[in-house]
Order: sequence, then structure tokens, then C-alpha cells
Amino acid sequence: MALSTKKSEEGGSAGQPRLLSGGNPQIAKGDGDGPVQAYIAAMPGWKRQAGERLDALIVRTVPGVRKAVKWNSPFFGVEGQGWFLSFHCFNKYIKVAFFRGASLQPLPPGASKSPEVRYLDIRENDPIDEDLLASWIRQAAHLPGWTP
Repeated sequence: MALSTKKSEEGGSAGQPRLLSGGNPQIAKGDGDGPVQAYIAAMPGWKRQAGERLDALIVRTVPGVRKAVKWNSPFFGVEGQGWFLSFHCFNKYIKVAFFRGASLQPLPPGASKSPEVRYLDIRENDPIDEDLLASWIRQAAHLPGWTP
């Protein structure tokens, strides 16, 4: 279902989530896979397939991963350890945040104002090194996570 109509971008229609600035879906916060799948389904254009691929990789890499949508972004964590990863849509890319990314090897490429956080930006035609991404996910899931 395309979300590129003017009506959808302004305020949503017929159950379609509203797209916020940068094309990020506005999804009600909630725990579990349902809100995360609603977010992914509402991701515009090529980002939906990238979100599906990212979600599947996280689930394969961290069995029993905990999921939620908070602050209009999917969060992934380990019960009792906090959140280790989140992602967010921007106009031209998806920003993957590793909350303890400074402890990952090799270091994810994007720096943050927070010394612990590192980012990976995924753009439409970027090749994704799934082995490296899975390694970062696996490492991040074994570290103490972020708790709001």
C-alpha cells in the first residue's frame, strides 16, 4: 500500500499511518511485534523492504528478541537488559542506532553526540553486508542495553 498521497502525508486516511517529516511513520507506541510490523508496513518506498530485511535479520540473530515502538521508532532489546538497537526513517536513508555501539568491533561508521552510540545509515542502493550487520547485532545483544 503506497503512502505517497498528499492526504496520507498530511494526516493519514482510512487507517493509514501519517508520515512525519522525513517520511518516518507515526505509529502509536506499544510493546511487541505488532507495533513494529505496523511501523515496517508503513515505511515508504524502498525503506519497507529494507525494514523487513533488517527485522528478519535481528530475529534470526537474537532469538526471543524483545520489540516495541517508542518515539515513532522500532526498538529491539533483550528482556532484563534493555534496548540494544533502534532504527528511524529519514528522507533518503534509514538510521540504525546501536546504543552501545562504541563497544562493537569493528566500530559502526556513524558517530553520535553520545559517546556510547554509533550509527549505520542505510541508503536505497547501498549494499548491505549482512554478516557484518549480524555480528554487530549479536555483539550489541550481549551488552547491557539502554533503558529510558
